Amino acid sequence: MKKFKTISVADSEQLIAEQQPMILDCRDLKDYRAGHIDNAMHVHEQLRDSLLTKGDKHKPLLIYCYYGHASEHLAEMFGDFGFQQVYSLAGGFAGWKEHHTA
Repeated sequence: MKKFKTISVADSEQLIAEQQPMILDCRDLKDYRAGHIDNAMHVHEQLRDSLLTKGDKHKPLLIYCYYGHASEHLAEMFGDFGFQQVYSLAGGFAGWKEHHTA
């Protein structure tokens, strides 16, 4: 059973507006610096490990990567650690960017 939900760009915008989730960008640092979703944090190994062990497991968590595949693995990991509201952005940052330039 999946411990996270994959959501669309439109649903993620609603989640951000209504619940102010923690937003995690799991792309490489160069791409994160070139552009990211507002308020997203770049996930490096130390931050990931800290959040997994000390993070608020009740706060919604939105995770994205380039195209939506790697973020699912990270979302599964957070779900395995007991985070209750974990979301992976379908289409990743590419889908987000396309949605906002269309």
